[in-house]
Amino acid sequence: MTDVIANKETWQVIVGSRNPTKVEAVRQVLQRVVAQQLLPLTALEVRGIEVPSGVSVQPIGQEETRQGAIGRARNALASAEPNKAKWGVGIEGGIVRLEEGWFTTAWSAIVDQNGLTSFGGGLMMPLPPPIVRDLDAGYELGEATDRLFQVQNSKHAGGALGHLSKGLHSRQAAYEAIFIYALTKFLNLDLYAPN
Repeated sequence: MTDVIANKETWQVIVGSRNPTKVEAVRQVLQRVVAQQLLPLTALEVRGIEVPSGVSVQPIGQEETRQGAIGRARNALASAEPNKAKWGVGIEGGIVRLEEGWFTTAWSAIVDQNGLTSFGGGLMMPLPPPIVRDLDAGYELGEATDRLFQVQNSKHAGGALGHLSKGLHSRQAAYEAIFIYALTKFLNLDLYAPN
């Protein structure tokens, strides 16, 4: 999908996943960036590519989940034609054990052509015992959600968040939020410059 504003630069952004929820989250946020002219770009191409995350299929803990996001972002950027993609973006969902039980978590990472990296994270939601039992049995969160709610491939749609919130919030909206958190550094480079 391409959006055009005259006299600026064309940007290609590669998302390190073909999961439509992740790709669309990045696309929706960047379309708002273009509409508000927050970055100097004219045409925007956002596409997803399947790349390794470098972590387990079901990341456990904040650090493994964050590493999955950065792995996806770096591998996405590396997969592009040289000097063509402006950014690689990674979004990784995981689970984390807290004192109160198991929770979801998610991280987003952006890496630019010069290696500048930024992160944003969130999506902390408690998981119910039926899902936790399946996680303990070796299922990943998407599979456990599918089993509980008798659906297929929920991680490419509403996911656990959509089902457990009864539709009050969407997985895509949550991913948009953490991508925006990562984006703040790139929208305010002067504020984040080393002293």
